Amino acid sequence: MESRMLSRAAAAGITVQPWMRKPTREFAASCGFATARPIGLVKDGGNLIWGRQLRPTLLLEVSPVHRRETIVRPCSAAASSPAEGRDSSGEAKIGFVERYPTLVTGFFFFMWYFLNVIFNILNKKIYNYFPYPYFVSVIHLFVGVVYCLVSWTVGLPKRAPIDSTLLKLLIPVAVCHAIGHVTSNVSFAAVAVSFTHTIKALEPFFNAAASQFILGQSIPFTLWLSLAPVVLGVSMASLTELSFNWTGFISAMISNISFTYRSIYSKKAMTDMDSTNVYAYISIIALLVCIPPAIIVEGPQLMKHGFNDAIAKVGLTKFISDLFWVGMFYHLYNQLATNTLERVAPLTHAVGNVLKRVFVIGFSILVFGNKISTQTGVGTCIAIAGVAIYSFIKAKMEEEKRQMKAA
Repeated sequence: MESRMLSRAAAAGITVQPWMRKPTREFAASCGFATARPIGLVKDGGNLIWGRQLRPTLLLEVSPVHRRETIVRPCSAAASSPAEGRDSSGEAKIGFVERYPTLVTGFFFFMWYFLNVIFNILNKKIYNYFPYPYFVSVIHLFVGVVYCLVSWTVGLPKRAPIDSTLLKLLIPVAVCHAIGHVTSNVSFAAVAVSFTHTIKALEPFFNAAASQFILGQSIPFTLWLSLAPVVLGVSMASLTELSFNWTGFISAMISNISFTYRSIYSKKAMTDMDSTNVYAYISIIALLVCIPPAIIVEGPQLMKHGFNDAIAKVGLTKFISDLFWVGMFYHLYNQLATNTLERVAPLTHAVGNVLKRVFVIGFSILVFGNKISTQTGVGTCIAIAGVAIYSFIKAKMEEEKRQMKAA
């Protein structure tokens, strides 16, 4: 058949190209050629080429469609090209985050600690020449709110809708967040950063007390016993703290109580909204709560000499720059803390929180050169150790409850 076809073509003056010759059986088997239905009959002048029947006119110029079907289709070895998201071996591609999860989590922890330390240092430096914690607290939240609005505008993340029901749930959380934030800053402005964080180490004690007496949850005796070193250590540190004053001490205690109630209301306000959007809405509400007290308490002093004194000491550019960056660091470290703690188990979360406080206390002493007595240093260490023991026991209890529910 092939020889007759070639002789007919030669007689007609048609040059038969090599690619028009019938391939060998092995080559045809290895290539993915699709078989087509016969076009015309052989007796009607149809010609059989590679299992196809083509009319004589098609023999002169193969159409692009037919050529793509018969010539361009790759062989079986080449046809198995890498699929999307897979490598040459056929395995799914693994990104850097999936390949090195421990390294990524460690980077999150590092950035959380780094931003937290920078915030505390810059915040205290501002108070050294601008002692107005109510106004500075407003700036912290204001910069964070602007950051959230810009992020929503560009769609990173996409803004989650909010209704009146969800707003009612978030308002108590935001009010407690505002009070705790302002009182923390009042304490930072009044005493050494290290001492404020030592007082704030009592926060687990207030959380346990609230869970026991407000929520009605049973707290094991071992958990209460682990809080004894915390109370003892804070008491020892407070008695001999060189920067001690009642304003700083009481403000830090109020901050502990406020953040405890924030935790309680947060459990009641559990929603399907992601943590980034929840924190954004809480920041907006907290900003509205903080503005009136700042105007009432510090407004007249700010207008009379507060701003002028700060500008005279450091200049307008540095003053505005410091306020912007302290607000940015405040928002970023809080947001990054949330993102970091979502990646780890409760026990790692507990250890991370304790180490964060150790980092902040240590770096604040080194940067500001705060002199502490031996008793204050020992008391601080005891308090931190107590927090670590408490966090470890509580994390183990939560893990056991989770396993029991899963079972």
